[in-house]
Amino acid sequence: MSHVLSPRPDTRFLVLDTALTLFTERGFFSTSVHDISREAGVSIGSIYHHFGDKEGVASALYEQLGARMEGLISEIRRRHTTAHDQAMELVSRLFQLTESEPRAMEFMLYAKHREFLPRQGPVCSSRPFVLMREIVSMGMERGEIRPMDTLIASASLFGGPLRMITGRLDGLVDKPLPECLDAVWACAWRAVAMAAPAP
Repeated sequence: MSHVLSPRPDTRFLVLDTALTLFTERGFFSTSVHDISREAGVSIGSIYHHFGDKEGVASALYEQLGARMEGLISEIRRRHTTAHDQAMELVSRLFQLTESEPRAMEFMLYAKHREFLPRQGPVCSSRPFVLMREIVSMGMERGEIRPMDTLIASASLFGGPLRMITGRLDGLVDKPLPECLDAVWACAWRAVAMAAPAP
């Protein structure tokens, strides 16, 4: 997320944008409401008015990023009819987001949300990850993906790409992820694809 997304950022946007930066750079527990207030240039009272407390800020940020990811996946599913094409575009878009919005990806994938958002379920049970498993289930139903446990198939298809994302965020992958897409996708799809019938 960046201020360029909004020509005149409102208070909620400024707080969430600032909190994203501080939470990913310092961690949730090392960031105070005063820190967010100072960096965002908004009053502490306005933060409490909009979010209640620091946990409310983190919850709103988690929900906002989750909704964006859910919207992205839903858009991809409308654009493509096959599990192959849906999953491939999703991996491509996640790779692009890692390059353009690394803090958002880091917060979604790295933050131990249940430590500071105890009412939230684990990230793997969040709506975006449910939609990813639905893509896999559809692929099995249509004969694109070999029949197997859905969680195993989802981990096989998306686990490698997600590991590349965390590797990039950690600085272990030294080139932009879109440059790795073809090789990563070929391995991911080969892990689950229905074998072609023998000639």
